[in-house]
Amino acid sequence: MSDQSPVGRDSNRLTHLDESGKAQMVDVTEKSISQREAIAQACVTMRSETLQLILTGGHKKGDVFAVARIAGIQAAKKCAELIPLCHPLMLTSVKVAFQTDEELNQVLIVATCKLAGQTGVEMEALTAASIAALTIYDMCKAVDKGMVIGPVRLLEKSGGKSGHWQASREDHAVNHKDSDNHKGLGS
Repeated sequence: MSDQSPVGRDSNRLTHLDESGKAQMVDVTEKSISQREAIAQACVTMRSETLQLILTGGHKKGDVFAVARIAGIQAAKKCAELIPLCHPLMLTSVKVAFQTDEELNQVLIVATCKLAGQTGVEMEALTAASIAALTIYDMCKAVDKGMVIGPVRLLEKSGGKSGHWQASREDHAVNHKDSDNHKGLGS
C-alpha cells in the first residue's frame, strides 16, 4: 500500500496539458492493458426523518436506493460524455452500494468500477458515487432541501503504471465512523 500525494508520482506536470499549456486528451496508445479498479465514495447527510422515510420504504417516489444505484451505474458508463478529456471506456463491472448511519443521519455511497484497459477508472467511480448522491438528493428534496452532499473522494485505485493507491486510514474516518470498511458494504 502506498500513500502518494494527491498529485501522484509525476507531480511536476499535469498530463491533460500539452507543452504549451493547452488542454489535451492523454494518449494511452502505448500503455499496456492491465486490470484496473477504483473505489470512490460520496456521503449524503440529511434529517433523521428523511433517512427513516428512505429506510422504511415510505417514499412516494419509490425505492430511493434502487433508483440511485441505477443512476450511479449509468453515470459511470457515460463519464466520457460528462467530463471532456476522459477516455470512453469499456467497463466490465460497476457496483454501487449504500450504508446508512442512523446516528449521523447519513447515507454513505461506495462505487466500484473495473476494467481491463489502458487507462484508469477513477473518474468513473467518482462520477458513479456523485450521481448516486445527487439522485438521492433529487428524490428526497421535497421533504428535505437542506441535505448536504460530501465529501466525494477516491478511496482506492489499483492497476496501471502507478500501481496501488489507497487513502490513509485517518482519511477514511471523515464523516463516517465505519467508512474504512468500504469493501464490505452491502446494497
